[in-house]
Amino acid sequence: MKKNVFFWSVVVALGGLLFGFDTAVISGAEKSVQALWQLSAYQHGLTMSIALIGTVIGAIFGSVPSDRLGRRTTLSWIAVLYLVSAVGAALSPAWVPFMVFRFLGGLGVGASSVTAPLYISEVSPPASRGRMVGMFQFNVVLGILLAFLSNYLLAGVGGEQDWRWMLGVQAVPALAFFLLLFRIPESPRWLIRHDRPDEARAVFERIDPATAEENVSAILVANATDQGSDESLWARPYRRPVILAMLFAAFNQLSGINAIIYYAPRIFEMTGRGESAALLSSAGVGLVNFCFTLLAVNVIDRFGRRRLMLVGSLGLILTLGLVARAFYSQEFGAVPLLLFAYIAFFAFSQGAVIWVFISEIFPSAVRAKGQALGSSTHWVLAAAITFIFPALADKLGGGNTFAFFGVMMVLQLLYVWKLMPETKGKTLEDADKILVLH
Repeated sequence: MKKNVFFWSVVVALGGLLFGFDTAVISGAEKSVQALWQLSAYQHGLTMSIALIGTVIGAIFGSVPSDRLGRRTTLSWIAVLYLVSAVGAALSPAWVPFMVFRFLGGLGVGASSVTAPLYISEVSPPASRGRMVGMFQFNVVLGILLAFLSNYLLAGVGGEQDWRWMLGVQAVPALAFFLLLFRIPESPRWLIRHDRPDEARAVFERIDPATAEENVSAILVANATDQGSDESLWARPYRRPVILAMLFAAFNQLSGINAIIYYAPRIFEMTGRGESAALLSSAGVGLVNFCFTLLAVNVIDRFGRRRLMLVGSLGLILTLGLVARAFYSQEFGAVPLLLFAYIAFFAFSQGAVIWVFISEIFPSAVRAKGQALGSSTHWVLAAAITFIFPALADKLGGGNTFAFFGVMMVLQLLYVWKLMPETKGKTLEDADKILVLH
């Protein structure tokens, strides 16, 4: 039975792999695209952030198809968006169609960040939910790593057109994702919300026959206390989970992670490394991210979400402070190692915990809307920081920029210490009782 949940989670988490690949792959193509179409600084910034703008929109509205059509159907449309975006961007003859296809890929990323963790959290037993949902983030960083490695290996393969190969290779996993989705069932909690308890019971029996009836009964009771699936997320009972989700998602991006992921080659070049060494160092960022996410996914259900966040926050404060100091002193020898350490602490905490925590803290009636709120907050800031980072670094300098990110992590530490509850080992319905005001 556990094999079923594991397989379903792996399939859905492929959306995370495509999410990560799409997010990072542009870093290898950005300079070629800028030169090919002679883009101004503004156009170049827009090109780098257009997918994130799509991601914001996909995240804001991702709960709509997820609630109305179902989690699985929504994931199938997300797979189509990934496939069309990869092929279209790779074959684009001009800047405008390139932007359109990158935007479509962003829609897929945003909707995926809502629907995939939602689905996995709704089919996973409490004892392993952190690890199962964490698999989504694990695949995100695997996708980032594969994008960096793919960019490095494909550099020069097509001459001046190598960027087309970098972007187009994503079509292969996108097609695999689409086909594998036909082998997973609909979320049982979504089925119960839509008056299909018998179908939900059949899914729960495939997970664990011994607890199937108990799960259906508990969800029916919990749903009976909600005022309906159309209830506003901004209603008073949901005030605490709303604040927790928005702050958690905001700190995720105010750490500076997307600036480092998107502009990794450029940051390493700022420290005096050549272009080839910068690309290879970027692949190193992806490898560290992968390894420490794997570690976090394997311990999140043992140590809990809050403890990982406390350790990570302290590490991020230390590493960002030291990177800022290096830029102030212009002594860059330790910067690559410090950035690797920064990525390790981020992956072990924020990276692994965000989608798990947000998927756990909202009741069934507004879970998709809550996931969309957390995801859209995350992506609005991701788009903004990615868009302004080049200008910010030029105007303020690397030292002040990384110091700002460090201060934000001090605030995150206070948030975790004073506000963040522990949700490990609790059913989704039990977590709701702790956080929702009645």
